[in-house]
Amino acid sequence: MQQRFRTFTLLSAQISRCLRRIKTEEMADIKLKSGHVSCLHYLHEIGPMTAKELCEVCEEDKANISRSMEYLEQNGYLIPDPEETGRYKRRYILTEKGTEAAMLLDEKIERTLAIAGEGVSEEDRLVMYASLARISANLQRICDEYDNK
Repeated sequence: MQQRFRTFTLLSAQISRCLRRIKTEEMADIKLKSGHVSCLHYLHEIGPMTAKELCEVCEEDKANISRSMEYLEQNGYLIPDPEETGRYKRRYILTEKGTEAAMLLDEKIERTLAIAGEGVSEEDRLVMYASLARISANLQRICDEYDNK
C-alpha cells in the first residue's frame, strides 16, 4: 500500500508540474501565461461564456479566471458580448486576435497530447481516462465529506 501511495502521489505531482511547465513554455511563444490557456481554449471550443461558467468548465479558482479574463480583455483577446447589456453575468467572446491565439493554442495542445500519448493504445487510453475519472470522483467525495464536517 505504501508503494501504491508513493507511486500515485509522485506520478500525479510530476504530471501536474509538467503540464504547468508545458503551458508556461508554450504560451510564452505568444506572449501569454499558462493561466490563459483554459480561458482561450474553452471560449474557442464552447463559445461565449460568463466567468462563472468558465470556472465551472475549467474547474479553476474564480479569482484566477477573473484575473486571466481581465488580462485577456485588456489586451484585446476577448470582449464582453455586445448583445448583452448587464455588467454582471455577461458572456465573453473571443476577438479575432483571441481566436487566432486559441487556434494556435489548439495546435500546441494537439501536438503535446500526441507526444504524451506515444506508445499508449486507444484502448489503454480509454481505460486510463475512465480510471482517472473514477479516482477523481472518489477523491472529490472524500473532500466533500470534509466540507460537510
